Amino acid sequence: MSNARRSGLGWVAIGLVMVAVPVCLAPAAGAVGDERAAANAQAPRIDVDKTAAFNWIDQNVDQMKALGKDLWGTPELSFREFKSSATLIRYLERNGFTVAMNAAGMATAFVATGGSGKPVVAFWTEEDALAGMSQQAAPVREPVIAGGPGHACWHNLIGPSTAAAAVAVAQFLHRTGAPGTIRVYGTPAEETGGGKDFMLDAGLFKDVDVLLGWHPSTTTRTEFEYSKAMAEMHFRFRGVASHASVAPDKGRSALHAVELMDAGVNALREQLKEDARVQYVISNGGGEPNVIPADAESWYIVRANKHDEVADIVQWISEIAKGAAMMTRTQVDVRVDNDQPEVLPNRALAEMIDRNLHAVGAPVFRDEDRTFARRLVEGGGREPVPVRSEVVALPREPTQEAYSTDLGNVSWTVPTERFAVAPSPYAIAPHTWQATVNAATAGLDAIPIAAKVLAATAIDLFKAPAAIENAKKDLDAATNGHTYKLLTPAGRKPPVYREGAPGQAPR
Repeated sequence: MSNARRSGLGWVAIGLVMVAVPVCLAPAAGAVGDERAAANAQAPRIDVDKTAAFNWIDQNVDQMKALGKDLWGTPELSFREFKSSATLIRYLERNGFTVAMNAAGMATAFVATGGSGKPVVAFWTEEDALAGMSQQAAPVREPVIAGGPGHACWHNLIGPSTAAAAVAVAQFLHRTGAPGTIRVYGTPAEETGGGKDFMLDAGLFKDVDVLLGWHPSTTTRTEFEYSKAMAEMHFRFRGVASHASVAPDKGRSALHAVELMDAGVNALREQLKEDARVQYVISNGGGEPNVIPADAESWYIVRANKHDEVADIVQWISEIAKGAAMMTRTQVDVRVDNDQPEVLPNRALAEMIDRNLHAVGAPVFRDEDRTFARRLVEGGGREPVPVRSEVVALPREPTQEAYSTDLGNVSWTVPTERFAVAPSPYAIAPHTWQATVNAATAGLDAIPIAAKVLAATAIDLFKAPAAIENAKKDLDAATNGHTYKLLTPAGRKPPVYREGAPGQAPR
């Protein structure tokens, strides 16, 4: 990553590739006229090309769901999605896609391509699971492997639906002879690590005209919304080890520095805006209590609605860390691992997705799905809250949500939009064992719905190049005159893991 990436609209040099990268922040476009909103409310006619795609998806539903169950059964942590990525690669290759593996130096990243020429419409997948979320497909807490990972964010549903949608679109391109490329980005480490950022830095999105994707949520809606900006960092303190009883005066406790830093940050919370978040764990607290710890570390995540607010909080926390080091006569190293601005919503793409989402419709759950989901939610000690049975109307203005995602930087470079499908008749919180269960049961029914919406929207874009230009104009208007500076170091490399050693430290 070059310094040009960090100072507004510029060029990033990646080897011999020059990539145009706007790195800007701005609010989305203003209010939408009544006539535009009224047009958006009308679902489009399902033409012959979409009908063919939908028919193919319907004929392959069982295979798609089986693929989702396969991924669910092999949950893997960030950057270690070896089995999951291999499963998706095999599926795409069997269906005629050319797949480039080890993308951007990540063993589990891939880029699959169908068709040729412009425009390039792309989808993305996410495969990583969450630590400690292993769970049987049962409505009571029962891990498959105690402490093991599980698909508590439904990522096992994203890959099958996205890959199937890409196949349906590739068939459309082949059948009609229409020019264009459909591409699937297998992106690792969405939960922690930011795989999409490494792929962006490597220039892999440089020729993409539009990027589309989806994620399960508590409602079925077009995600015309901002995520929270987020930065992830580690603070490693280095002191002097000594016998805690025989020679305590010879030691300098790195753990004391961590504790003082955490106390200072907790005091800082009173000065933060209500929408800001600071989360941390002590990732290394030392070895044994009779040894003064020479090494200790805190792992922090900072979130706020806007990137410049995150940058300010990161600076303040870094100053607190340096103060803690001074008080304990230790030293501190600050490492920023991820810096992700808020996702930029795109109105032109949102309206197109929304029309197709309304045409396809929200999931229709069976009585047995409702009974099971109710037991599942109650098993976690929560009151069941029914999910809306219809597609939520597209808002006039972007909403502000509380999650963060590594899609942020990409969305400021490529016109990007997303939608959500509710995987359960009752609201299930993400990153819980109940979500892991849902991802192997009723949640599988979200796969064909998402596949149809993705395929239909891509077909619309290939048939109407003006729509792509409108999406690009929305992006240009939103980023015009605004810059932000990334906090991550230039030239950083992704961590490298070996398959079969999920608990190891990265090489």
